Amino acid sequence: MRDWTFDRRELLGAAGLAGGLLLRGAAMAQKRSSPVVPLGGFTHGVASGEPSATSMLFWTRFEGTGDTAVPLALEVSTDPRMARARVMGQALAEPERDWTARVTVKGLTPGRTYYYRFTGPGKNVRSVVGRTRTLPDGTPAAFRMGVFSCSNMPYGHFNGYGHAVAADDIDLFVHLGDYIYEYPRGTYPAKAVEGRVIEPAGEIVRKQDYWARYRSYRADPDLQALHGQVPAVTVWDDHEVANDSWAGGAENHQPNEGAWDARVAAAKAAYHDWMPVSEAPWGRYDIGRLATLYRIDTRISGRDEPLDLGAAIKKGPDTMTALKRLRDEQWVAGNRQLLGAEQEKWLFAEMQAAAKRGVRWQVLGQQVVMGKVNMPQGASQLAGPNPSGEVAAFFGAAELAARVGLPINLDAWDGYPAARARVLGAAQRNGVDLVVLSGDSHNAWANDLVNDGRPAGVEFAGQSVTSPGFESYLKAPPSAVAGALMQANPTLKWADMSNRGYMQVVLTPAEAICEWRLSAPVTSRSAKLTGVQRARVGAGQKRLQMG
Repeated sequence: MRDWTFDRRELLGAAGLAGGLLLRGAAMAQKRSSPVVPLGGFTHGVASGEPSATSMLFWTRFEGTGDTAVPLALEVSTDPRMARARVMGQALAEPERDWTARVTVKGLTPGRTYYYRFTGPGKNVRSVVGRTRTLPDGTPAAFRMGVFSCSNMPYGHFNGYGHAVAADDIDLFVHLGDYIYEYPRGTYPAKAVEGRVIEPAGEIVRKQDYWARYRSYRADPDLQALHGQVPAVTVWDDHEVANDSWAGGAENHQPNEGAWDARVAAAKAAYHDWMPVSEAPWGRYDIGRLATLYRIDTRISGRDEPLDLGAAIKKGPDTMTALKRLRDEQWVAGNRQLLGAEQEKWLFAEMQAAAKRGVRWQVLGQQVVMGKVNMPQGASQLAGPNPSGEVAAFFGAAELAARVGLPINLDAWDGYPAARARVLGAAQRNGVDLVVLSGDSHNAWANDLVNDGRPAGVEFAGQSVTSPGFESYLKAPPSAVAGALMQANPTLKWADMSNRGYMQVVLTPAEAICEWRLSAPVTSRSAKLTGVQRARVGAGQKRLQMG
């Protein structure tokens, strides 16, 4: 990937900006009802990412023939009609990267909207026109993020993406992982929604498999349109590699699938080919003095193997003794890592430096829920009559675990309490206004974050784009499940157990506001919402206010 720097005055002489326009490519994409992958040429639209106040990464895919890379030029303008567009970068669509191409341009103007397209060999060989915007400097009045996670394509249409495109009211597309899923056809879900067919048919293990899966997902018109409309900051979760990943393996990686390190390398390579993201495993994005957004990795880089309630119980001699031993000997261990020592050191230094710069909000964009969530007593009744054996076993074990103070989900920050305490303690020591953005759980949560009995920040955890949540496994009304969880967990201020969608998070100097946007059922394509829920936190308050 090559960096290009240019004189920003060359662009500022172009025609005036036009607000509220959809991309030509996005408008065309909205007319299609299901993903279609064209053959040859520009196949998957355009995207931008890794934004700063003065630079941007630009991405596209141009499918060539044979094994010869295809040279592309990047044109940039401040006019949506691409008037007086100038070539501001060169890129190669390489077969070794599945014909994807990228170029980073430097020397841009802070807080400026740009339009761009790639041109290929031959006359009038052009991509669709994309739109992007650099991060602001100074202290902007507001900054708006659309926050997404868990978009399992066979489960349904990406209605959250579609609504975000139509609403056109976000400055940044943040994806917290599970952008794709690794399973073969017929597994999670057993039957796909009509028209939502993934390639390849089998489970993805090799780099070529991951490439094919990204080609399927990125053919979706709503996802293409969103990437073409705003810049992205993205981070992987487990399904970009294999379910329940950690540094040394995964639940869904078997010995007959080769070496774990080889699979991780293949998955990471494909991710970096297909996503508008740098190859750094974590990163920082400065939104002037208003906020700093951190992209952190809680999944692969430094995560210790998650604890397992079932395995602990099997060790005996009886269930309660086994759970207490798990709690006292492993769960509370101070050396258990979720980020890893290297990433922790980097994050804590960055948090301290941002606090010294007077940054108002420090935002962690990461994968798993950070708030404390224990199972309520009597929770097995929520499963309803005649639950499946797997559901009954889960709720039975979780209810017993709650009696000794163990949480529901040991795969989340709840399974790594010492690591969580270190992060929250760093925020407290530096007087940080901390906002944590989380995905992974498929349901929506609003949490106060407390450490050592003192407020440490707040968490906005988003529902999935399509993947099913708690409501798919329980017979009780979703509202009853949410109510029981809130009653058992005082720092859990709100939860939703039945909807898909995404979050709009708005940062201002005075407050941070989250709007959970509940999308129409994903079994059919619709950009409509069925409802919203809001929460806010005032500067310096570190406690949520609902509504």
